[in-house]
Amino acid sequence: MSLSLPPREEMVAAFLSGDASYDGVFFTGVRTTGIFCRPTCTARKPKPENVEFFASARDALFSGYRACLRCKPLAPPGAAPPWVAELMRQVEADPARRWKDADLKRLNLAPDRVRRWFQKQHGMTFHAFARARRLGEAFTEIREGQPVAQTAFAHGYESLSGFNDAFRQMVGTPPRKASGPLVVFSRIVTPLGPMVAGATEEAVCFLEFADRRMFEGQVKRLRSLLNGVMIPGTNALIAQLQDELAAYFEGTLQVFTVPLMSPGTAFQQAVWGQLRTIPYGETTSYGAIAEAMGKASAVRAVAQANGANRLAILLPCHRVIGKDGKLSGYGGGVWRKQRLLDLEQAHRVE
Repeated sequence: MSLSLPPREEMVAAFLSGDASYDGVFFTGVRTTGIFCRPTCTARKPKPENVEFFASARDALFSGYRACLRCKPLAPPGAAPPWVAELMRQVEADPARRWKDADLKRLNLAPDRVRRWFQKQHGMTFHAFARARRLGEAFTEIREGQPVAQTAFAHGYESLSGFNDAFRQMVGTPPRKASGPLVVFSRIVTPLGPMVAGATEEAVCFLEFADRRMFEGQVKRLRSLLNGVMIPGTNALIAQLQDELAAYFEGTLQVFTVPLMSPGTAFQQAVWGQLRTIPYGETTSYGAIAEAMGKASAVRAVAQANGANRLAILLPCHRVIGKDGKLSGYGGGVWRKQRLLDLEQAHRVE
């Protein structure tokens, strides 16, 4: 598969500055060392005339370069290190556990290191993550009919008021008044960087790249529309989505089967319905969508609805381009839009 690269001058500037927004866009081969790196590598920067750029780690390897041991370019962007995977395994094995720094130290983990990683990757500390997971588990039991007080004490809270305050701080309402669906959010690593998926027990309702512009606004809008409780966690649909995304990026899956839910206005729903009709490996324009809806003059409104899509890749807004054939804006970055189109073109069956 042939992948596009930005202009060399742009890549040189991004590499020299360690610009994280280009992680996944290109890899840098250093001729003087025979090593290739991510743009964000913290090793000493070589002279620009001594570097060449590749669109993928595979291309760099085939050109004879070795992977840098510092920035680990062979790992998917945002991949969790082994110690995080083990820590998450223990959290999921006992979601009701109250974690303390002493528990982390017994696992030979420095609390500050754990805090920094979770703050960067999840936007919260590990202790906040574990607390939200514990509250979500308690809320699930309450929704299933368990008494609030009994559930609070079973999950390590010393008082009902303490549990109610913690729940209200996380959700914005006491547990008895939380009437919307429970939405679990999980981080999924992809070749184009980490994504965040959200799902109820019935359908996937959120999938976005973790560094998407207006990410927090999209989550808040979804919470408002569903009146739901949102917590970190996973379920069967998240697992199915993860498997289907892996197959999609491998080029072996063209149609997702995981059930979807995307609340919005009637107009947004109509636009998103049109997105579902765009075949794999093909593109259309905002104007063509407006015409198909019988609203030829609503091109700008179609573009806005396209941008409000909260199910990246699943509702393929990346297949919508400008009338002139040029790529227009994409919440996850235009470079990702190009990579998704390149992927689909390479695996499209005529």
